[in-house]
Amino acid sequence: MKFKIFLLIVIAICFHQAFSQNRKIDTTLMIGKAGYKVSCNNKMPDKNSVMLKPIGFEAGARDINFYVKGKIMRAEIEDFNNDGFPDIVIFATGGEVVTDYVNVVNVYAIASAENKSFTPIYFPDILDDPKLRIGYKGHDEFSLMEGTLLRKFPVYNVGDSTNNPTGGKRIVQYKCFPVEGGGAYKFKVLTTYAVKE
Repeated sequence: MKFKIFLLIVIAICFHQAFSQNRKIDTTLMIGKAGYKVSCNNKMPDKNSVMLKPIGFEAGARDINFYVKGKIMRAEIEDFNNDGFPDIVIFATGGEVVTDYVNVVNVYAIASAENKSFTPIYFPDILDDPKLRIGYKGHDEFSLMEGTLLRKFPVYNVGDSTNNPTGGKRIVQYKCFPVEGGGAYKFKVLTTYAVKE
């Protein structure tokens, strides 16, 4: 009898965890009177459709739909390009599985074009950077700091097991810059430093 009760509790916990991982995202983020409503069902493990609705924008601004790799964890609002208009960043995890990388976060950012329309803010792939990718295996944590984006992750030395990185942590600070030719923005590495733990 005790075993059956224990088994039912385990099944209930597993069901609750599976259900909570499929949490729908439906949130509104504002700076002053302008911002965004973000909606996503988060049903699929590898790809989900997001609807972004502008709030407080001029009448010509339209909703946009796009796909993210994985499931949305959260969204945040900030003025990344320092133009006085609200920008949004969306963090998603999952998507395509890359061997030896765990909990990699995909970053999607959009800038307000004077609250008339949207323009993309491109985020660089860390694996394309020969210095930053050394010791990188995922486990990304992101936060915002005074208009910049901070990425923190453990650094793995050769021979480290997945559960035991020994290289401390690396923090990368990204700042938003206009793309040459205009019409879009991109995040570039502003600074990077190591933290021993």
